[in-house]
Amino acid sequence: MSQPRLSTAAQEGAFGEATSFVVLRPGADTDLTALPREATTIVTGFRPDYDDYARAGWSMAETAGHADCAIVAATRSKDLARALIAEAATQAARVVVDGQKTDGIDALFKECRARLGDLPSVTKAHGRSFWFDATDAFADWALPAPLRGEHGFYTQAGVFSEDGVDPASALLAAALPAKLPARVADLGAGWGYLSAAVLGHAGVTTVDLFEAEALSLGCARLNITDPRAQFHWADVTQLMPEQRFDAVVMNPPFHRGRAADPALGRAFITAARRMLRPS
Repeated sequence: MSQPRLSTAAQEGAFGEATSFVVLRPGADTDLTALPREATTIVTGFRPDYDDYARAGWSMAETAGHADCAIVAATRSKDLARALIAEAATQAARVVVDGQKTDGIDALFKECRARLGDLPSVTKAHGRSFWFDATDAFADWALPAPLRGEHGFYTQAGVFSEDGVDPASALLAAALPAKLPARVADLGAGWGYLSAAVLGHAGVTTVDLFEAEALSLGCARLNITDPRAQFHWADVTQLMPEQRFDAVVMNPPFHRGRAADPALGRAFITAARRMLRPS
């Protein structure tokens, strides 16, 4: 949990004289009790976290705006974590970077020190918080636009399987029957590989892509321009669609971060059952 670390960092001056805050990509286990809720905005592209923080009463935004202090919750994707730091460094007078050792926070700390010199930090609870003032030293870390890979699809830092087609998705696509029902849903659609395969089969009139990660969904929109495709930024595990589907395809996640979580895959299967027509 990062709350003890952020609280300690605040006590040691990490927030400076800040009266307004923006938090980039906090996870479900990020405890933000050190921050004044009425003066804090949460920015995340992961729908389950977005919904949880919104339900808890936090102010939400799709992109970071200017604030006195920006707090970056380090992500497992190194390139995305760097991009968040670059964004924060141009949006706030003070930047605080917080994360777990298992997510590479020490490597980020080392890289930032190489550019800025010695930096104050707090190590606690198997992680680290460090901070610095606004700078343009990380301009080259800005998130690049999606790029088309050798497989012919656009991907981007921070999306699942950004370096290539996931082997399980490839196996599933190869196993699809020659003809599919008319209305198909793709749960956890990622950057659209399975949906693209579905649209190549006879009988399909619509494919609805449901994806929790906004970056992935943005890539899917680039990869699939077929008018039969519809795109939804959604938490599949909480999904209650207005209309049911004839078929569901999915390569569901079975991990939360690095931890195996079979219940997550089961939740996708349960959602599929809710979404299918009785026939």
